[in-house]
Amino acid sequence: MVNPLARTVDSQAFQIFIIAAIIIAGILVGLETVPEISEKYAGSIYVLDRIIIWIFVGELLLKLAAQWPKPGRYFLDGWNILDFAIVVACFLPIDNNYVLAIRMVRLLRVLKLFRALPKLQILVSAMLKSLPSMGYVAVLMLLLFYIYGVAGTFMFGKNDPIHFGSLATSMLSLFQMVTLEGWADLMNIQVYGCDRIGYDGALADFCQNPSTSPMSPLFFVSFIMLGAMIVINLLVGVMITSLEEAHQEQLATEKQQRSPSSKRQKLILKIS
Repeated sequence: MVNPLARTVDSQAFQIFIIAAIIIAGILVGLETVPEISEKYAGSIYVLDRIIIWIFVGELLLKLAAQWPKPGRYFLDGWNILDFAIVVACFLPIDNNYVLAIRMVRLLRVLKLFRALPKLQILVSAMLKSLPSMGYVAVLMLLLFYIYGVAGTFMFGKNDPIHFGSLATSMLSLFQMVTLEGWADLMNIQVYGCDRIGYDGALADFCQNPSTSPMSPLFFVSFIMLGAMIVINLLVGVMITSLEEAHQEQLATEKQQRSPSSKRQKLILKIS
């Protein structure tokens, strides 16, 4: 016999109710960032916050009861463990002196959306699956940043000490470039010299050795092509592959969960 609580917690109405509670919890945390609202409606926000917490506690107890007589099966799902940890964190004995910690714990409740929305679960699973492959892409990017960072420091360090004065600042400027943010301005400083562009006003004192580099367009264009075009596309390709794998696993899991019920229905039909 199927546990009636299992049908309740798996029903669409119950899921919609929990999703609404999670969204309200997220809105309440956002309202606390507005001093005028948080001070004026502090009592109402507190009451709603308590109600939301006990709704989550009720959800947890119902899901545990739905696994009866083996409630431990609830913890076989990693998403259930996340839910359990978030609910427990809401009852940690955190003193009011640690207001930031309390607010961060409240913010964690928004993560319950990952459990409530299966499509979000697929996306998160895809991200986790892509981590090993992304590690190799990250190594490739690190080598690319290091090579271009050293070259940029040697080539542009004297002309542009703010952006290429050291290896660390060079790699930080390269990271800005790979986001395609202001890379043309950085290139123009090297093309025309810091005495003509980029070092006006308060920055003029840093322009001590103005010079131009005919190789700078090649340096910047090649880095943009390798970093922003090729490497970023590699990351996108890894994510797409992992997303497809996660989607297939989700379909297989749903099929496996449906198979016992279909067998029971066939057995009932035979008996009748």
